Amino acid sequence: MTLADTTEAAEYLALVLVQGGLQKATARVLAAFMFADEDSVTAPDLAERLGISSGSVSGAIKMLSTVGLIERAPAPGSRREHYRVREGAWATLMSAQNGMVQAMFEAADRGIEAAGPDNPAARRLEEMRDFYGFMFREMPALIERWRVGRDRGSGA
Repeated sequence: MTLADTTEAAEYLALVLVQGGLQKATARVLAAFMFADEDSVTAPDLAERLGISSGSVSGAIKMLSTVGLIERAPAPGSRREHYRVREGAWATLMSAQNGMVQAMFEAADRGIEAAGPDNPAARRLEEMRDFYGFMFREMPALIERWRVGRDRGSGA
């Protein structure tokens, strides 16, 4: 794969992430992490590669660290902070999002209570509650199956 190929693929990944709701700078920073040739990178390196401000990179790093996708990396002899994609980042993200799944379940449940029984709002909210209840119950087992498969070398 050439540099042009990886640049195009990284920009495509960033576009997909933006369409999924991520801020543009954060999406581009995550894509840069995913396509980096090095195990870890610094914020100034990312700002230079992406042509964006150091403040945008800093905000993106903070957000990506908060959700568990990236972490600080050891860099003996370097004066700058290094960051890398966290091992198991995607499973960590989905596990952390169980809190959001639970919150959506609870919001639907409260909505059903407020809307009362047997009306269109209650039916929509019941479907929402049932879906998020299912996701909350199933997500841990699904993540564990993925981890076992990955550890066995089968990927998925």
